[in-house]
Amino acid sequence: MKCIQYPSGIKAVFFDFMGTCLDWYSGITAAFPERLDENTKRSLSISWRESFFADIHERFKQGLPMESFDTTNARQLELALKQHNVALCETEKIKLVQAWHSMPAWKDVAEGLMDLKGRGLELFVLANGTTRLQLDLVLSSKLCEFDMLFSSELLNLAKPDPEFYALALKLTGYRPEETAMVAAHAYDLRAAQRLGMKTVYISRWTEDTQLDLRQVYEDVDGYIGSLRGHEEEENSRDPAMMRDLSVALGLEISMDI
Repeated sequence: MKCIQYPSGIKAVFFDFMGTCLDWYSGITAAFPERLDENTKRSLSISWRESFFADIHERFKQGLPMESFDTTNARQLELALKQHNVALCETEKIKLVQAWHSMPAWKDVAEGLMDLKGRGLELFVLANGTTRLQLDLVLSSKLCEFDMLFSSELLNLAKPDPEFYALALKLTGYRPEETAMVAAHAYDLRAAQRLGMKTVYISRWTEDTQLDLRQVYEDVDGYIGSLRGHEEEENSRDPAMMRDLSVALGLEISMDI
């Protein structure tokens, strides 16, 4: 673990949602038809997720307008199915796109959020997607500790546009140095860091599967989890990562010092 220096003075924490707080993988693999074997479900799920990120990054580079989360996912599902030579009926495709609206939280998240709330911090979701998507995910995950949900639809901006983070700071009344961005995506933290926000990376085996996490470790202010990333077996992931979030955020002294 890498920690922000104590005392950090952080008063509010912005969280990415899907992948960082939510176990999208379990929900999506369960939504695939039972006739598909587990390896195919796994490969399709990861490929679909990665192509979604590639799509939104390319749209941002080209200056294209925002697109509905469901629309992008539906288009990228078609490409993933074609790439893996898998045929699904329209009903099965619709079910898969809707499955992104219902996800469990990673098992370590609720305790970490409650700990931060107990310390008097304000907690916000700051993520791409629609407000309806975020409301659905809060309900399905039972994560009720957030003070506000900021979606790209609500702010009419999207990650990694620096104005997205700047507007969230303006609306909440915090200076960048009083806040931290917590995410399982390096691109997200790089954007927040440019504004002066502190950054904590949560290493999830489902995210940033193509990145060198050793470089991510060097770039961010705080880091929780393995440096092996996608090489970690699903059943060996650390179930208690976010329980260390208060230490990584510099809210208490690490016992390792």
